[in-house]
Amino acid sequence: MLAEQLRKAIEIRLQALYMLNRSRINFLEAFQKLIEEYNAGSMNVEEYYRRLLEFVKNLNEEEKRSLSENLSEEELAIFDLLVNPPLKMAKKEIMSVKKVAQELLEKLKSDKLVLDWRKKQQAKAAVKLCIEGILEHLPPVFDIDLYHQKCGLVYQHVYESYYGSGRSVYVK
Repeated sequence: MLAEQLRKAIEIRLQALYMLNRSRINFLEAFQKLIEEYNAGSMNVEEYYRRLLEFVKNLNEEEKRSLSENLSEEELAIFDLLVNPPLKMAKKEIMSVKKVAQELLEKLKSDKLVLDWRKKQQAKAAVKLCIEGILEHLPPVFDIDLYHQKCGLVYQHVYESYYGSGRSVYVK
């Protein structure tokens, strides 16, 4: 059945996008809800297929978002961690957050994410300190509690996504 093939293709693509940016959890949840609604019999095959196609359109837009934000996929993941749930920020502050995301990634990749960094206490501490130091440059809308929360989220993302020595979920 065509709808089932489309569902499987979306599932594979969605998993890949989620691995690159865990802030895309809302796409996974929406997809799951769509499947559950169909399985519960609340829509026919034609409607299910139409909604799957609509979902693909939204995924296409999400895939292009890094370009429209003028960020790499890696930078977008950090940016999304910092700005979600959405904060009330002026354009200048948003640009500042993008700059922080770019600087952080550049600094981490240039000299902090060394071979086996996740196995060495000192290397993990250096990564954490680097994140904390660079995130101090976030706009004032990031109060101390939010700052600490974001430091933790970004560290967790870096720990899960970067294996060291140039290896990460972003390197194909």
